[in-house]
Amino acid sequence: MKIKYLLLSAFILALWSCETDIENPDATYPNPYLEIDSGDADFSTYVSMGGGLAAGWTDGSLFMAGQMNSFPNIMSGVMSMAGGGEFTQPYVSDNVGGILVGGAEFWGERLYFDGAGPAGVSGNITTEATSTMPGPYNNMAFPFVNAIHNVAPGYGSLAGLSQGLANPWFVRSASSENATILGDALAQQPTFVTVIPGDDFSAWALFGGPTAEVDLTSAQGMFTGVGATLQTLGASVPGGVVTNLPDPSNTATFNTVAYDAIPLDQATADMLNPAFVAYNGGLAAAAAFGLITADEAAARTIAWAAGNNPILMADEYLTDLSALGLPPLRQTTAEDKVNLFAASFLGTTPDPSNPLGIIGVSIPANDFAILSSDEIATLQSQLATANGAIAGLVPSGWALFDLHGLYNEIATTGVYEGEFNMTGDLVFGGFFGLDGYFPTARGYALIAKKMMEAIDATYGSNLSDAGLDIGDYPTNYPNGL
Repeated sequence: MKIKYLLLSAFILALWSCETDIENPDATYPNPYLEIDSGDADFSTYVSMGGGLAAGWTDGSLFMAGQMNSFPNIMSGVMSMAGGGEFTQPYVSDNVGGILVGGAEFWGERLYFDGAGPAGVSGNITTEATSTMPGPYNNMAFPFVNAIHNVAPGYGSLAGLSQGLANPWFVRSASSENATILGDALAQQPTFVTVIPGDDFSAWALFGGPTAEVDLTSAQGMFTGVGATLQTLGASVPGGVVTNLPDPSNTATFNTVAYDAIPLDQATADMLNPAFVAYNGGLAAAAAFGLITADEAAARTIAWAAGNNPILMADEYLTDLSALGLPPLRQTTAEDKVNLFAASFLGTTPDPSNPLGIIGVSIPANDFAILSSDEIATLQSQLATANGAIAGLVPSGWALFDLHGLYNEIATTGVYEGEFNMTGDLVFGGFFGLDGYFPTARGYALIAKKMMEAIDATYGSNLSDAGLDIGDYPTNYPNGL
């Protein structure tokens, strides 16, 4: 028997040719005779809000070098040429990444490319959530912040950590136990803000939501959080930029591992197929009695063959045949998308005494592992609704930045910027870090550059003339940084 899961064909030694130096994120090189002007904007106190995309998360974690190259920090360096003041961030303690809560690991270390794929860096996590560094800070963005979290009292509470009601990165940085992210942002009397509305969609897609939909409309839903945040900011902050949200299913996280990524030899396929005879027969009987259509019966029929095979998955959208003892199983199709981080367990045998107990073959992959075609359709429909609502909530006179469009352009045609063609490919594309969703430092520099174009178009500033060069920012960070 031979079962081998080949993780990512894209991961080869070519990444070693990529830059690993860390440039000064504030280094810009304008024409010395050109004045950088703020136009109608006031950059003297710039505050950023959002989730991981604004915090500088990259390569699967938050670490100092990533924070240095967050797009708000990059933009603040340019804004300083046009009256911008100091920009503070709640820096973590090391370049290993991750965070501890009472000495126990809450989130793990960052990833680096080890020549075969993403691997955790060496070194110890030293950032401790309970060792607080009270803010507020100019960058009030934290990983895993959904829209409603911006206005949730106690989201930075030490007491709330044990109950799962608080965010360890905000706990470390909150001005008080009962502070809100929005309140700490407003306490600085910002003159300009950037807002990414929340991680609602990325969290649902990346971690496998418990339901088929993102909560948009409840009292704890996304629209409540976005509306309260933007209405409050718009009443007291003179200017800003609001982004819409990208489509997670178009990122490298879901477009790197093939749907038919399980290779089998003929002998193994011959041993596996008998285990599904009863299931396939039950589907045929259900179709004969009109309980499911012939098309659904065909789509659910399980068959293994020599070569690359689709992945066995559970699909909540299938007709419930549990009364017949038939689980909602099928094999993936090209319309389904596999989570990059499922690669570590797909094709493995968790019980050595049962060599035919193979995840993704005889054991269905869990919801985290696969975005089904129905989930993708639901995600994209809801995302379109959410982005339309966000556009309608942008305060009067503020800029709307099309982050959704930029991500789609990266994924489809690529974006040429200077001498670089930024694409959606993992490793080679330059835009996505090793987690496949969050950008590299160079990707964040591209976001900063494009966002400054939107600011210039709205406020008559000329930040784009500062000469920000995305080539000054690395595409990867080595182990032992």
